[in-house]
Amino acid sequence: MSQEQQDFTEEVSHEAEPWEEWESKLVKYSLIIGVAALVVFGALVNLFVLP
Repeated sequence: MSQEQQDFTEEVSHEAEPWEEWESKLVKYSLIIGVAALVVFGALVNLFVLP
């Protein structure tokens, strides 16, 4: 192993970084928007494509 690889492995932290509040909100709102889009597009497909 080279010196650079040894230095890198020593610097790596094994603890997870805590999330910022805005990151948590971004994930929540993205999931809500994704589920809403699935419902809306599913209804549109059901109305216009399937009959």
